[in-house]
Amino acid sequence: MDTLLTIVHVLVCLFLVGIVLLQHGKGADIGASFGGSSQSLFGTEGPVPLLNKITTAVAIIFMITSVSLAYLSANKSTGSVMTELSTQQAVEQQQKAEEVSETPAPAVEESAEKLDKAEETQTTQ
Repeated sequence: MDTLLTIVHVLVCLFLVGIVLLQHGKGADIGASFGGSSQSLFGTEGPVPLLNKITTAVAIIFMITSVSLAYLSANKSTGSVMTELSTQQAVEQQQKAEEVSETPAPAVEESAEKLDKAEETQTTQ
């Protein structure tokens, strides 16, 4: 349901952009009074009634899909992103602690024996 609604929302959004780009701006007729061309794609009356109705319908569909996606997103959430982050950090810290505890500590007795031997050689020399 969410995927279908998202696809419809994106398609409506792209269609709305295209429809808006087809329309003339409010100051488009000023250019025609200074010698601009009077040819138009939709005839002499222009696309005003048709494009206005299409734009209104597409804008309403866009708003409905936006509100629907927001509602579904808000009700789908079960917790905070930060709670998931803290559990991930706890797992990583446990793994690091296990790795540290698995590495053997250097033998203290071996280093003590080496020190004793070094002292003996110094005293004999």
